[in-house]
Amino acid sequence: MRIEIPKLCVVAMIGASGSGKSSFAKQHFKPTEVLSSDYFRGLVADDENNQSVSKAAFDALYYIAEKRLAANKLVVIDATNVQQSARSAGVALAKKFDVLPVAIVMNTPEAVCIQRNKARPDRQFGEHVVKRHCLELKKSLRHLKKEGFRYIYVIDDPEEDVVISRIPAWTDKSEEHGPFDIIGDVHGCFDELCALLAKMGYTVDQDQFTAFHAAGRKAVFLGDLCDRGPKIAETLKLAMNMGKAGNALCVPGNHDIKLLRFLKGAKVQQTHGLEDSVNQLAGQPAAWIAELKAFLDSLIGHYVLDDGRLVVAHAGMKEAYQGKSSGRVRDFALFGDTTGESDEYGLPVRLDWASEYRGKAKVVYGHTPTAEVYQVNNTLNIDTGCVFGGKLTAYRYPEAELVSVPALETYYEPIKPLCVQEEYSDVLNIADVLEKRYIETGLHRGVTIREENAAAAIEIMSRYAADPHWLIYLPPTMSPCETSGIDDILERPLEAFAYYQKRGVSSVVCEQKHMGSRAVIVVCKDASAAKQRFMIQDGSAGIIYTRTGRHFFHDASVQSALLARVRQALSESGFWAEFNTDWVCLDTELMPWSAKAQLLLEQQYAPTGCAGVNGLAAAVAALQKAAVSSNKARVVGSTASGQNVDIQVIGERYTERADLMAKYTSAYRQYCWDVESTLDYRIAPFHILATEGMVHSDKNHIWHMETIKKYLAHTDPVLVATNHILVDLTNQASIQNGIDWWNDLTASGGEGMVVKPLNFVAKYKGELLQPAVKCRGREYLRIIYGPEYTLPDKLTRLKKRSLGKKRSLALREFALGMEALGRFVKNEPLYRVHECVFGVLALESEPVDPRL
Repeated sequence: MRIEIPKLCVVAMIGASGSGKSSFAKQHFKPTEVLSSDYFRGLVADDENNQSVSKAAFDALYYIAEKRLAANKLVVIDATNVQQSARSAGVALAKKFDVLPVAIVMNTPEAVCIQRNKARPDRQFGEHVVKRHCLELKKSLRHLKKEGFRYIYVIDDPEEDVVISRIPAWTDKSEEHGPFDIIGDVHGCFDELCALLAKMGYTVDQDQFTAFHAAGRKAVFLGDLCDRGPKIAETLKLAMNMGKAGNALCVPGNHDIKLLRFLKGAKVQQTHGLEDSVNQLAGQPAAWIAELKAFLDSLIGHYVLDDGRLVVAHAGMKEAYQGKSSGRVRDFALFGDTTGESDEYGLPVRLDWASEYRGKAKVVYGHTPTAEVYQVNNTLNIDTGCVFGGKLTAYRYPEAELVSVPALETYYEPIKPLCVQEEYSDVLNIADVLEKRYIETGLHRGVTIREENAAAAIEIMSRYAADPHWLIYLPPTMSPCETSGIDDILERPLEAFAYYQKRGVSSVVCEQKHMGSRAVIVVCKDASAAKQRFMIQDGSAGIIYTRTGRHFFHDASVQSALLARVRQALSESGFWAEFNTDWVCLDTELMPWSAKAQLLLEQQYAPTGCAGVNGLAAAVAALQKAAVSSNKARVVGSTASGQNVDIQVIGERYTERADLMAKYTSAYRQYCWDVESTLDYRIAPFHILATEGMVHSDKNHIWHMETIKKYLAHTDPVLVATNHILVDLTNQASIQNGIDWWNDLTASGGEGMVVKPLNFVAKYKGELLQPAVKCRGREYLRIIYGPEYTLPDKLTRLKKRSLGKKRSLALREFALGMEALGRFVKNEPLYRVHECVFGVLALESEPVDPRL
């Protein structure tokens, strides 16, 4: 016996106790697909036969069933289900999730059921129970179709061989990968349709009503082929013939279905253009009209294409309905999300379902005519009102190109004037981030954002962030190298090199670490480019923001002046033309440090330095005076506890502390200078992160350094190149050269260097490596760990620092940052980009030692 069931459905096993339902389910379905009432009784009460807990057991069973169906997983309900009241819950469940209910009936003879139950010691009920089950089953058989079951299979012989085949839904054309040319509402505009097909490379024969593409492309008609236009029959013939030849797919529009109802003899009002279809089809042969009826009647409400990456429907399709089959789903495909009310023009009020869409599949639809294509949240409305004098538009997939031809004339005056849809801001909303999230990235395994981390990020994003349209990337944190084994050194290059050496990296790039503040710079060629690509409406053409997404400068004029310098350098060097882009995203260091850390200096570093220098100087002077006034060269005093102290030893200790405090103040002062104009700033770009259509993570770090020098740091003194060297980790002389270079940098007070694998992205045995590790100088670390961190007891304690959490954080943030840029250049919805940006910000609230 062959049983065919939809790939996604609710299967109700029906049969008396002992009929073999559970054995059948176990044999033909996955263990995870079968939800057994006995098993759930056991979960609730530790006894699968405890009938008193049946209600609680079924509550749990249907709860799990709903979760599975929400995840598009098949459900098999293994229970007796011999009563209509029991089966109704399964039918209702299928209806709720817009899938079909299937009944598999084990019509096993009563005697066999009784015999089987006698052989089972766990079945303690009498024969009367089985007899009642069998009687109720016989009464039910003739009513199953009325109850709503779309597929019904009755197995009379328990020994019969059964093969179950899972068939895709009619809407499922996942195996069709295109390429596709999706065409908006035609409405009988045959001439424009032929022109559009020809423009896309199709060979069109208008006399024979055929068209094909030599490269095997397939047209997809979004419905509403009929009504209003001048050549309705011709349009229908072309779509039908292309479909027959395998050159096109077609979904129905509401006008097409209304025409079908008329052709079938239903009483429908000849309004909204139907009268044009009726008049133009009146002279067509009866045989062709019959063919037309069969064609319209065969149209499927929507299609899921290209392994679920693309969905086409006349009026759209929200995520929960994609691939499903029900009257509700078909109505949505034909009419969209309507309220049942009418607007001032007498047209249905339609809800903007696309503004809330968060599905992974791109949805291309029509139905609502607009002056221009309306694109939001991975959806496109390409009905640009050709019949109303607009244009006929096609969307080419997967190229993501729009092609259109203008209407030759206005064939039908619109009841409601065509207008441009209001701009919808598709940035992240609070519903997207309230709960724990799992973000998939291309570089690293998925990243989990915990709910408590998200709360901190919501605060920053909602109150302090710059215009979120600019926020396409946030840089990752950076881990230091392993702790040095040398007694008086915390960090040195050898440990940084060793990290990569042990992981198969043969070459690293060492870049001078500027003591400034991390700044992301997004600059556009002009304000019109910013408006088009970033949806910026305030006339600005760029931004400089911090690694937490805030404006770097409170004074907008400073930002504008610096951006103008960057833009001028890019224009003069021919960058825009060379990279075929109108914008660029740069990762930079902006100096002086005091430009961003002024409050930190005023409230922390300077008070600490001032108090320390003055206080220790006074203490040293007092101790020296005490030593001089004493009768002995070495004065021995007494503490309150009677312990003797050596004033000279104490004096030496305080002198050393005063010297360390002086080094501390010297360390932070060299990174601060007065800024009187933009000429006093320094910007050191070190990554050209992205341009139109390209994330430049495929280029190595030498390319980034040389390209920045060529196009940015060539004339303007504000824009500086970053000093760097290449170190061959297989060559000891090259390694020593890297160590010497670091020694020279830090000896002159420099912060140190950043060590990066030559390739922007490096992996070892499939695992992502740190994109960079920092190796900071001995004196610079006083700013981080305090003036006296080099004292032996303090250094010993600091050497026990753990880098595990910091490195894990750096990898996750790097993966999210690259994922955000990748999604942006692929023109994914901005909320998808911001999902990653928000993730970086959320991870920053994880409890990791900020000094690392």
